[in-house]
Amino acid sequence: MLHAHTLPPTPKQVDFARHIAARLGATIPSDKINDRASLSSWISEHQSQLKTRTRGGHATSRQVEFAERIARAKRRAIPDECFRDAGMMSAWISSNR
Repeated sequence: MLHAHTLPPTPKQVDFARHIAARLGATIPSDKINDRASLSSWISEHQSQLKTRTRGGHATSRQVEFAERIARAKRRAIPDECFRDAGMMSAWISSNR
C-alpha cells in the first residue's frame, strides 16, 4: 500500500533493480519494490556488490590513484586489503575524504 508521500518507482528503476537482482541471485523485498526511495537505496547497496563481483574484486586504478592522493594529503596509510577489494577501497575513500 502506498502512502500519500510515497512515490512509486519508475519503470526504468524497476527494470534496473531486477537486472541487478538477477545478476546477484538476490530478491527485491516487496516493501522496497513499491517505493522509489527504498528501491533507490536497495539499488545503491546491491549495485556496489555487482561492481565488485564484475571487477574480480580488486580496486580499480582510478580508486587507487584517488586513495593515494588522499593518503598523501592526510598522511595516512591505505590498508593492504583495500587494494584487493573494491568495496573496501570505496569505504576507505569515503571515510577519509
